[in-house]
Amino acid sequence: MESIRRRNPQVALMSLEAAAASARGGFACLFSTADEYEKALITERRAQGRYAHRRSYWPLALFVGCALIVAGTVLLFAR
Repeated sequence: MESIRRRNPQVALMSLEAAAASARGGFACLFSTADEYEKALITERRAQGRYAHRRSYWPLALFVGCALIVAGTVLLFAR
């Protein structure tokens, strides 16, 4: 391996710049903003089926329960 003292300073500088660029490339992030990251994350999770719409019967059960209470109250006071 050649000593740094024997090299041309311009060549040494270019070599250091190339090494620095290579090192920075290893730590680079694919996303420039957090919004891009969140969008990609949600898109990936949707593709996996994590955000599948599950039908909930609670609203229907509450509506039927309230309707029965109202009907019972009307029938109770109608006599």
